[in-house]
Amino acid sequence: MIYGILKMMFALIFKIFFRAQIKGKENLPKEGAVILAANHMSNWDPPLLATFLPRPVSYMAKQELFVNAVLRFILVRCHSFPVKRGAADRGAIKAAVAELKNGSCLGLFPQGTRSRHGEKRKAEPGVALLASMGKAPVVPAAIIGTDKVFAKGGFFPQLRVIYGKPLHFQAERQDKQALQDFAQKIMDEIYRMIEKEKASA
Repeated sequence: MIYGILKMMFALIFKIFFRAQIKGKENLPKEGAVILAANHMSNWDPPLLATFLPRPVSYMAKQELFVNAVLRFILVRCHSFPVKRGAADRGAIKAAVAELKNGSCLGLFPQGTRSRHGEKRKAEPGVALLASMGKAPVVPAAIIGTDKVFAKGGFFPQLRVIYGKPLHFQAERQDKQALQDFAQKIMDEIYRMIEKEKASA
């Protein structure tokens, strides 16, 4: 219920104040395990990525956010689970794989951290590992404009999200180079969509 209420609130905010444009929603499978992988520039990215989709999106959230009882209550009901930053958190990996094996849509940011001004960063191989372990396709998603929200010269920029066609990891997950290559392939496709969208705007 909380997820639904927040989704409606964000939909109004994004449509009224930010004139949000959403493209390619049909590329997200209607059911079954799937990873939604996007570029990350702002705290607005997770709600924007999920708000206009017909199915809920689960996220890893930094462990510190779960210390506050009220925030923890909200996060859990919004399908989020904790992860330790700066370390290989096996518990978070297990939780993410469990979400996928339960047929959920898992939202991830392959760069591992925010790129506040949209700079290109190397992808982390974790997204490929989860795709392999959870037997899930990866839908690349390009987010545009969130780095300008409340910023000088932007404030209420138009926000856009483009969902691309699913990508599939087909190598062995023990192959570290294959994991890295697939993760980078995802980010390269995201940047390609960003550049194409900006060129056509």
